[in-house]
Amino acid sequence: MSEQRFLLKGGKVLGGAVTDLLISNGRIEAMSPSFSDESSTVIDLKGSVVLPGLVDLHTHLREPGREDSETVASASRAGAKGGFVALSAMANTSPVADTAGVVEQVYRLGQEAGFVDVFPIGAVTQGLQGEQLSEIGAMADSVARVRVFSDDGNCVFDPLVMRRALEYIKKFDGVIAQHAQEPRLTVGSQMNEGIISSKLGLKGWPAIAEEAIIARDVLLADHVQSRLHICHVTTAGGVEIIRWAKARGIQVTAEVTPHHLLLTDDLASSYDPVFKVNPPLRTTRDVMALRDALADGTIDIVATDHAPHTSETKDCEWAEASFGMIGLETALSIITKTMVETGLLDWSAVAQRMSIAPAEIGRYSNHGQNLAVGSPAHITVINPTKSWVVDRDLVLSKSRNTPYHGYELPGVVTHTFFGGQATMIDSKVIDKAVQ
Repeated sequence: MSEQRFLLKGGKVLGGAVTDLLISNGRIEAMSPSFSDESSTVIDLKGSVVLPGLVDLHTHLREPGREDSETVASASRAGAKGGFVALSAMANTSPVADTAGVVEQVYRLGQEAGFVDVFPIGAVTQGLQGEQLSEIGAMADSVARVRVFSDDGNCVFDPLVMRRALEYIKKFDGVIAQHAQEPRLTVGSQMNEGIISSKLGLKGWPAIAEEAIIARDVLLADHVQSRLHICHVTTAGGVEIIRWAKARGIQVTAEVTPHHLLLTDDLASSYDPVFKVNPPLRTTRDVMALRDALADGTIDIVATDHAPHTSETKDCEWAEASFGMIGLETALSIITKTMVETGLLDWSAVAQRMSIAPAEIGRYSNHGQNLAVGSPAHITVINPTKSWVVDRDLVLSKSRNTPYHGYELPGVVTHTFFGGQATMIDSKVIDKAVQ
């Protein structure tokens, strides 16, 4: 079957001028204020914003090992629904992605699914145990070409191991993505440490446990002149440390999740485990600091930390429930609500933080490019004038642990194009991408 051509008419590129885009042979063939092409499928995007395809640097796909909660294929479909064209698969699978064999398996599963590019993230240490370095070089040289390494879910807590990892990845311009959590300060922690944790009788997860690791690791990165990425920053103090490090010229980047830009620790008062997440929801002060940091560039990117769990591991008592929330299908709407509607970011800045910068950090050379003639046709379309109500029973993820069930959110993602293929049209994911 010959590849289908698409003419996207009437959309505003990055929220600016109305521009028609012609997609053919996997690339943007033409861009013009007004364009016609009788051989193309015409899609009316009046009132919509056209963005470069979204890139997620932090996704838990669960395969291999926990296919009951998510698979590469189901997460890929959920990603397409949310406007994503690239997902980064965290290493805390079973077996752990600490060898070339496992990362190549995940990479090929992504190719087979065909909705997004799946970029495996390799474990920093064997079995995520924090003791011996994993097969970092072999993963970097594998078919998956791994450039991001993380023990996410666990902190690389030993400073000597962290230093060695930072030194090793310099050979191929890699980056260590740190889950900043001092383990001895967070044993048995259930939520943010503060007034509410005291009232509820739940053991607190203090902000200093995150900030201490961030401070240590930016100094290590400076010492060895290597790249460091801080996962899911949640505290105002962490923001200030990162701001200081960047001012000093240290090679540090950082991410924030959509849920940490909106939700606060008072939601734990319901004892609903859907709000149990690691790192935990923090205070309103922290949320405002995170928004400001994302706006001014101290925090570089938005990453979902999409963490699916089965009902058996989530719908139970708070203390026994797993940490984590799903977020691929709601991410862009949450950013619309917290950052665009508040005037903190325009659409060009959203593209920078959800496409261009994450692709640059991960060294995903075929992603995160500006929409221009000749660029890969990775495209996300959102209609910011429309809203939708989140229904956990309608999500495409295999898991249902969304904290936004019943929320009315602004911005409807209507179309996703992955390498010129339509993976979603009119908010309906195409089971077999239209070519």
